[in-house]
Amino acid sequence: MVNIQFITHTTKRYSYSEGANMALQGGCRWIQLRMKDYPESDIIKVARELQPLCIRYHAKFIIDDHVELAKYVHADGVHLGKEDMTVADARRMLGDEYLIGATANTFEDVHKHYIDGADYIGCGPFRFTETKKKLSPILGIDGYVSIINKMKQNNLRIPIFAIGGITYNDIPILMNTGIDGIAVSGSILRSDSPVDEMRKWINQ
Repeated sequence: MVNIQFITHTTKRYSYSEGANMALQGGCRWIQLRMKDYPESDIIKVARELQPLCIRYHAKFIIDDHVELAKYVHADGVHLGKEDMTVADARRMLGDEYLIGATANTFEDVHKHYIDGADYIGCGPFRFTETKKKLSPILGIDGYVSIINKMKQNNLRIPIFAIGGITYNDIPILMNTGIDGIAVSGSILRSDSPVDEMRKWINQ
C-alpha cells in the first residue's frame, strides 16, 4: 500500500480536480475524493473527472463517505468517517473487491474497524487543521506511539495513516512512531508549486 495519500481540498486557486491532478503529477498514487456538504450530483461530476486521471497514473481512487456512490462510479474503495456507515455494513454492501478505510482517534476505534474488516485506518488528527470540521482530540506524537504500542501488544496489524495538519518537517518523527504512511491535503495546495511539493514529500 502506498505511503502518501492525498485528500482532495478546494482553495481560491485550485478546484478539487486541479488539486488531485497536481498531486498525481507529483507522484502521489492514492487520491481520496472528499467533498463535504456537496450534493451527490456534484461529487459524481468530479469523480468522473478524476477517475480517468487515476487510471492513467495507476493510482488508487477512493470516495469519502459515500458507499453507494463509490460502487456506482466503480471507484477502488471508500473511506468512512466516524459519523458514517460502519465498516461492517459497508463491507456487506461492497464485498471484498473494494478497499474500505476508516477514521480512528483511539486504539479502541482501530480495534473495532479491524474486527469489522477495514483495509486501512486514517488516524488523527495529528494537530489542528482547518480542512476538517468537528475535529476529534489532537493526538500528537505521543498519541500515535500509544496506539501503535497497543496494536503490537494485541498482535493487531492494519496499515495506519496519520492525518491532520501534517507538514513536511513532521514526516521523519511521524514515520518513526511505527505508522505506515501519511495523508495530506492543505500542506500541498498551500505551497508555491503543489507538483514540486508533492514530489518532495514522496522523495522524503
